[in-house]
Amino acid sequence: MASHIVLNELGISFSLERTDTARGVTETGRSYAEINPNGYVPTLELEPGLVLTENPAILEYLADLAPAKGLAPNGSTFERTRLRELLAFLSSELHKAFSPFFADTKLTTDERQIAEAKIAKRLAPIEAQLSDARPYLLGNQFSVVDAYAFVILNWSQFIGFSLNDWPSTHAFCERLRSHPSVVKALVTEGLLPERETP
Repeated sequence: MASHIVLNELGISFSLERTDTARGVTETGRSYAEINPNGYVPTLELEPGLVLTENPAILEYLADLAPAKGLAPNGSTFERTRLRELLAFLSSELHKAFSPFFADTKLTTDERQIAEAKIAKRLAPIEAQLSDARPYLLGNQFSVVDAYAFVILNWSQFIGFSLNDWPSTHAFCERLRSHPSVVKALVTEGLLPERETP
């Protein structure tokens, strides 16, 4: 969904193809392993045989398609390195902390407490980053980092994990929930009925 949000933000033409990663088949019946041997999403197929995988790489690539949109700082700046740092943290730490809730087995009470404690630990740096009342993770400009962070933080509502103990993070998530490119992605992906859009 992060790539979907960014594509909406860019306003460029694209097509989506849902994938059943458990069965390894796309909605049009293609073998997903032939597109992405890793077997998970997202995959950006630029043309047959030319694909890009992994959220951080795809998001940076998309941002660079339209530098004037400001979805990532210039590639030769320290600010761009800071963006990469945040993308890496989101991918390897926060995203991963939610993974026990999306496994095929139900968590025991103890397992859930351990998993929630890991999420809480990973939320602390996000909360600290946002605690100066900045609207977005890198400051005043919406970026690909915000799209990815929103997707992960939005999972909290599906697993019954409240963000109330992290007020700046909670406010950030709520703010992005009404961002036009986010709303459009939520509606398209069936996570927000069209009648609820702002």
